[in-house]
Amino acid sequence: MECTVSWTGNAGTRSGMGFIAETGSGHVLAMDGAPDASRPENGGQNLAPRPMETVLAGTGGCTAYDVVLILKRGRHDVRGCSVRLTSERADTDPKVFTRIHMQFTVTGCGIPAAAVERAIAMSHEKYCSASIMLGKTAQITTGFEIVEA
Repeated sequence: MECTVSWTGNAGTRSGMGFIAETGSGHVLAMDGAPDASRPENGGQNLAPRPMETVLAGTGGCTAYDVVLILKRGRHDVRGCSVRLTSERADTDPKVFTRIHMQFTVTGCGIPAAAVERAIAMSHEKYCSASIMLGKTAQITTGFEIVEA
C-alpha cells in the first residue's frame, strides 16, 4: 500500500495548510487544517477534513466493512450499516486518540443481536487493522442498535 501526500499551500507566501493525498489505488483525498486567527500563516482554510478526522473516518470505514461482510457471510439479511465515532484526544503532543466510541446502526430483516455483537467483536479483535492499531493508545468502546427493515 502506498500514498503520496502533497502540500497545496501557497509556496510563495508559505501560507495555508491544505494537502492532497494520492492513494496507490488511484484516488484523491483532500485534507486541510483549522484556521488559526493568531497565526494565519500556520492555519488552514477549513476546506477539507483534518488529517486526524480522516484517521477516524478510515477506522469507521474499516470496521463497518468488516461488520457488513461478517453478517453477509453469516447469511443475514443486512441492508444497511452505519457507525458514528466519537473520540477524545490527549491534551498534549502527540495528541493521540485516548478514547473512541463506535455506535453502530445495523438495518436488516431478522438479524439477531448476538450476530451483530459477534460481528463487531470479530472486527475489533481480529480483522479491523485500523481499530486494532488505534487500540494501542485509545480505549475503544462499542454499542449498537438494530433497525428492522
